[in-house]
Amino acid sequence: MTGIYPAATRVFRPWKNGGGTTAEILCWPPGAGFDDFTLRLSTARVESSGAFSTFPGVDRVLTVIEGGAMVLHLGGETHALFPLVPFAFAGDAPCTATVDAPLLDFNVMTRRPLQARVTFGPLEPLARFALLLTPVAGLDLLDLLDLRRTQDALLGAVSGASAISIHLPNA
Repeated sequence: MTGIYPAATRVFRPWKNGGGTTAEILCWPPGAGFDDFTLRLSTARVESSGAFSTFPGVDRVLTVIEGGAMVLHLGGETHALFPLVPFAFAGDAPCTATVDAPLLDFNVMTRRPLQARVTFGPLEPLARFALLLTPVAGLDLLDLLDLRRTQDALLGAVSGASAISIHLPNA
């Protein structure tokens, strides 16, 4: 495995509710489905407002990476999500989203007790994955790197890039 998950190879598939499409980047363990994954990384094109799917025993970190803002309605509260500001929430709680314009988000889902933390900025030494937000070193916008499997020369080339780093402290 090269440690690079290129954005160009992602296949977007429609949601059941028709409100958008999603592309899985990585699911672990390999071959796992929605009921038995431990870690799932994906991007989604959100075209309209609607309900989120629930995932019992799963925590989510959602980050708008392109386009408009999103408002989540969760547990009687509203949470405005703005581009490049990660928001963590329980995936088993009923949640609906309101959007005023199409957007692209990045979603990290981990099954408890695994925890994820998504941060925006330069790559950090403890990051497990990095989603590139600017093309760099022959890589394209929104390519994902598995930093544990990436060669040192490539790491050096992308270390100053803007990125969302995903820290998995219990992985």
